[in-house]
Amino acid sequence: MSVFELITSLTPVLAVLIFLVILRLPASVAMPVSFLLTVILSIVFWKIPLIQISAATVEGMIIAFTILWIVFGAILLLNTLQNSGAMETIRNGFSIISPDRRVQVIIIAWLFGSFIEGAAGFGTPAALAAPLLVALGFPPLAAVSLALIADSSAVSFGAVGTPVMVGIDQGLRQGGNLAGQVEQTVGPKPMMDYLSGVASQAVSIDLFIGSFIPLLLVVMLTRFFGPKRSFKEGLALWKFSLFAGLSFTLPALLVATFLGPEFPSIIGGLVGLLIVVPAAKRGFLLPDEVWDFETHPKEVPVPGSVPGRKMPIWLAWIPYLLVAFLLVLTRLDLLPVKGWLRSIKVGWSNILGTGISTQFEPLYLPGTIFVLVMALTFMIHKMSKPQMKETFRQSLFTIKGSIISLMAAVPMVRIFINSGVNESDLVSMPMELATLVSGLVGEGWPFVAPLIGALGSFISGSATFSNMMFSLFQFSVADQIGADPQTVLYLQVLGANAGNMVCVLNVVAAASVVQLSGKEGQIIRITVVPMLLYVLLSGSIGALVLYFF
Repeated sequence: MSVFELITSLTPVLAVLIFLVILRLPASVAMPVSFLLTVILSIVFWKIPLIQISAATVEGMIIAFTILWIVFGAILLLNTLQNSGAMETIRNGFSIISPDRRVQVIIIAWLFGSFIEGAAGFGTPAALAAPLLVALGFPPLAAVSLALIADSSAVSFGAVGTPVMVGIDQGLRQGGNLAGQVEQTVGPKPMMDYLSGVASQAVSIDLFIGSFIPLLLVVMLTRFFGPKRSFKEGLALWKFSLFAGLSFTLPALLVATFLGPEFPSIIGGLVGLLIVVPAAKRGFLLPDEVWDFETHPKEVPVPGSVPGRKMPIWLAWIPYLLVAFLLVLTRLDLLPVKGWLRSIKVGWSNILGTGISTQFEPLYLPGTIFVLVMALTFMIHKMSKPQMKETFRQSLFTIKGSIISLMAAVPMVRIFINSGVNESDLVSMPMELATLVSGLVGEGWPFVAPLIGALGSFISGSATFSNMMFSLFQFSVADQIGADPQTVLYLQVLGANAGNMVCVLNVVAAASVVQLSGKEGQIIRITVVPMLLYVLLSGSIGALVLYFF
C-alpha cells in the first residue's frame, strides 16, 4: 500500500475519531462528511469503480433502515410506558429492590441487558436499558455510556449465538466451503464442535474479564456522574459487584461448555437476575450506605410520565416481559415460529449488477416485536387515542436526528467492507490494514488479535460482521506464527465484544433513544477506555495461554 492508500483505508476510522471525538461534531454532521471523504478517496486512491461504491451505498441504506426500525420500536415502547404511567411504577419498584443506583445499574444494564443481548443482539440491549435507566432518574449520558459498556461480555453469544454460529463459521469459509487451511486443522471433527470449543474458551477467558464489568460500571458511575466524583464510592460495592459478575459468567461458561454457543447469554442473564435480585432485596454483600445522585429520583421529572396513575407493578412490567418472551420464542430453532418469520424477506440481490446483495426479514427484526408489544400495551394499559397519537408524535420527533447519521454511517462502512473490488490490485481495506499490522507485530499477535476484532466491531457496527471479516485472517496469522488458531479465534471474539462499547452505529442508536443526538463523541470518549482495557486484558491472558500453557 502507498501512503495515500493507507490514509484511504484509515479514513472511516480517522474521520470518526477526528470529527466525533476530537472536534465534537454531532453525528448528523460528522457522518455525512466522513461518508463523502470515504467516497472521494476510495475513487481517487483505492480506485473502486463508481458502480461498486453506489451499490455499497444502497446496501448500507437498506441495512441502516433495519437499525432505524429497531431504534424506532425501542423509542415507541419507551414513550408508551411513560405515557401510560408504567415507568413511574417501574421506577418505584426498583427502589423496593434497592434504592442504591449502583445496584440498579448492575441489574438493568449488566444482567437484564445481557439477557436481551442473548435474545436479540444487534444493539437492542442499549436501546432498551439506557431509556429504562433514564426513566429511573439516571443522567442520559450516564445511562447510554454504562449501557454500552455493560453490553460487552454477552455479545459473544448475542442473538442466540450469531457472532459465533454465523460470524466465525461464515468467516472461515470461501465460496461456501471451509478454507483449505481451516479444513486441514478441523479435520473430521464437525464444525459445530469446533465452534463450541472456540465459544467455551472465549467465555473461560472472559470469566477473568467479564466478571469485573459490574465493578467497572459502578466505579465509572460514581467517579464521573456522582456528586463527589469518587472512585472509592464505587469500590465500596466490590463484593456485590463481583458476585453479580460471576452470577452471569459462571452459568454462561457452563452453558457454553455443555450446550454450545446459542444460549450462554440468555441463560446466564436469566440465572443472574434470579440470583442477584433476591440478594439485593435482602441487602446481601451491600454496604450500609445507599448511593444516589445529587437529586433524588422522585424530584427528577420523567418526560411524558403519568405519576398520578396508580398501576400494579406486575402490570407495568408486562410489556418488558412480553418483549423478553417474544424475543426468545422467535429465536429458538426448536419451534416453527422462527422459520415462519424468517420466510418473509425484503432485499435486493446483485445490486446494480455488482454482486453485492442484501436482505432483511421485517417480521424477525426486534423492532417489529417492540411495535407489536407497544400495540398490546395500549390495550393492556387502557390508554386513550390522544395518548396514542402523542406517543407516535414523540417517537417520530426523537428519531429524526438519527436518520441522517445512520444513513451516512452505514453506507460508509459498506464501502469500506466491499472495497475488495478495485483497480489497484488490493484486497479489501480491512484486510489490507490487518495484513499490515500482522507484518509489523509478528509473534506479539495475541496482543493485537483482540484489537483487530474491536476495530471490526467499531467500523462495521456488529461483532458478527467483525468475526466474518477477520476470522479467516486471524486463522491464517495464527498458522504463520505457529500459534493455536482456536486461541487466536477466541481473542478475535473477545475483541469484537470490546468493540461493541464504541461501535458508532450502536452509539448513534442508543443516543437517539434518550435524546442525546449530537453527544456521540462524548459517549465514545467515555467508553473508549473500558474498551481498551478489555482488549488489553484479553490480549495479555491470550498471550499467557499461548506461550506458557
